[in-house]
Amino acid sequence: MKISAFDIRPGNILEYEKGLWRVLKTDFVKPGKGGAFMQVEMKNIETGTKTNTRFRSEEKMEKAVVEPHTMQFLYVDTNGYVFMDNESYEQMTLSAEILEGQTGYLLPNTEIQVNMHNDRPIGIELPPVVILEVVESEPAIKGQTATGSYKPAKVETGITVMVPQFVNAGEKIRVNTVDGSYIDRA
Repeated sequence: MKISAFDIRPGNILEYEKGLWRVLKTDFVKPGKGGAFMQVEMKNIETGTKTNTRFRSEEKMEKAVVEPHTMQFLYVDTNGYVFMDNESYEQMTLSAEILEGQTGYLLPNTEIQVNMHNDRPIGIELPPVVILEVVESEPAIKGQTATGSYKPAKVETGITVMVPQFVNAGEKIRVNTVDGSYIDRA
C-alpha cells in the first residue's frame, strides 16, 4: 500500500531499501526556498540500525502490510515475554528488542496487539492508557501542593513516572503509554 510522504506517522512500518523500518519520529519541514519535505527518523526492524531520511512531498512510500493479532501478555521468563493468542490459545515468546522499551507498561493479563509481517512478529501496540500502582514515592513536601511541581514515583513494572506531589505509594495511577506521562489517579 503506497502512502504519501506527508502521511507518514510515528509507529508506521515502511518497506524502504529492501528492509522493514519502524518510524520513530517525523518532522514536516517547509524551508523558505525549495519544496517542502518530511524528515523521518526510522529504525530497521531486523538490524536495529537507525537512519534519518528526507522524503520530498511528491514521493510515495510503501507501507508494509501488517496483520494485527490480539494477544494477552502472560508472564516473563528467561527467554523473553510470553503472549497468548486470544483465538487459537497458542503461546508466543517475544524478545525485549522487539518490544523496544514498551515492557514497562506490560502487566500480566493485559490485552495488546502483536503486529505480524509474513507470519513473523515485528512489534506490539499497547493500549493508549494503562493503570499502574505506585510502589515507591517520596513524601510530599509541605507547602508544595499548590504549585505544579512533580516528583519521581516508581511503579510496579519498574519504570519511573513523574507524578504530582499528592500521589503516594500504594495508589493506582493512569499512565500514557505513548510518552510515559502521568494522566490522573485511577
